[in-house]
Amino acid sequence: MSAEPEHAPDEHDVILDRPLRPFTPPRNAQALTRRRFLRGAGTLVALPFLDSLPTLGAEARAVAAPEGEALPRRFPQRFATLFMGTGINGNHWWAKGAGAEMELSKTLAPLAPLRSKLNVIDGLFNRPSVGVGIHPGQTGNILSGMPLMKGAVLRGGISMDQVLANRLGEETVQPSLVLGCEQPVTGYHETNFSMAYSSHISWQSADSPVPMEVYPSLAFDSLFENRGNRRTQSILDRIKEDAAGLARKISAEDGRRLDEYLTSVREVEKRVDRMRGDQAKAEAHARDRGRPLLAMPRPDNGLPEDIRDHMRLMCDIVALAFQTDKTRIATLVLCRDLSGLFYPFLGVKKTHHSASHDDLSDDYEAISRYYVGHLAYLASRLEAMPEGEGTVLDHTCLLFLSNMWSGYRHDNTRLPVLTLGGLGGTLKTGRVIDYAADGDEHRKLCSLHLSIMDRMGVRLPRFGDADARLARI
Repeated sequence: MSAEPEHAPDEHDVILDRPLRPFTPPRNAQALTRRRFLRGAGTLVALPFLDSLPTLGAEARAVAAPEGEALPRRFPQRFATLFMGTGINGNHWWAKGAGAEMELSKTLAPLAPLRSKLNVIDGLFNRPSVGVGIHPGQTGNILSGMPLMKGAVLRGGISMDQVLANRLGEETVQPSLVLGCEQPVTGYHETNFSMAYSSHISWQSADSPVPMEVYPSLAFDSLFENRGNRRTQSILDRIKEDAAGLARKISAEDGRRLDEYLTSVREVEKRVDRMRGDQAKAEAHARDRGRPLLAMPRPDNGLPEDIRDHMRLMCDIVALAFQTDKTRIATLVLCRDLSGLFYPFLGVKKTHHSASHDDLSDDYEAISRYYVGHLAYLASRLEAMPEGEGTVLDHTCLLFLSNMWSGYRHDNTRLPVLTLGGLGGTLKTGRVIDYAADGDEHRKLCSLHLSIMDRMGVRLPRFGDADARLARI
């Protein structure tokens, strides 16, 4: 790997550089009083939307209706970013047409059942990360669009997910969910950028990444406030009395939805329990050896050896968080930049990073398609959750990103970008949109970030390197 020409950092925008609300505030008591929960010893299980109960739409920010007119029911909008490091196979990343007739490439084929709710966006780039040095300098600002500082001091900008969490987090119990499937790495890259930039896409301030939860059991426990010495006991066993009482008060249709939801929780819980013991053993071994878990390789660090189980479980946790309105903002780093993950189940012998240096190979196409499959899986989970006249996916925007297009050339002058979901009817879908010929001022990734934040009621005059919204989105 060779360093690329240094990019002189621009002045930080004062709007984004001021201190914002801390990432981990006390539990939002006001949100708790508005919500319906099933309670048990040491656990609290939030409910999904049920017609028989006060609607989630009542919790969305109020909008005044004209006198004598009724507003349509409103539901919460959700946003999540899924990230895959070091690019994709560019030969097999394309789409043609629109809507249900959209033609998808081999890599995008897992999204075929959802093509009417998909946008395939080409030609965008993150200008502050171009020409600054490969890998970390191309990654840490993908959701902030701010120049990154080299050397011992971290300096970038708050990421868009945390802007949304700071503005909208008071409406939910948990402001945001920040998950990953690999431990973050430490130290410095040869380009003199901190490896923290390669590991984190969610930043609560210019100099501080949001702690990323990589252990499924801890993410699950946080979701259901599962605490105390009864954590290993089934959540459903602890709430069964409350659940039975609720079932007697709701409609038959809502009873079916409740049963499906609790069954889903139990299925996730059983998979989490299988991993909980591995994590406990790893923590004990780390203490005995006097080493941090961060420095231990998988699976010695307690993370699942089969990354398919790990990634799918993290997607399930995001889906449950959105279904129950526990949070409306999430990021999931499926694999970080400079990833060392292996894919024996794909027949690929190289690690992710090594395979990306042959990015037009069949092996790397299979890897790229594997990650698109996780986006499809999460979207399908949300699409299967009824909410009003639509689904949770209809009220969500899933954003899929990588930090470069070509891993062989470390080329990030264009980025692979996908969105899924209509964000409550505010985002037109079923489209292929190409900005490659629009000129650099009109193809900024941060313009897309501004456009998404606008649709969620967070309007900024500027974000990162952009002060204009993305045309045609």
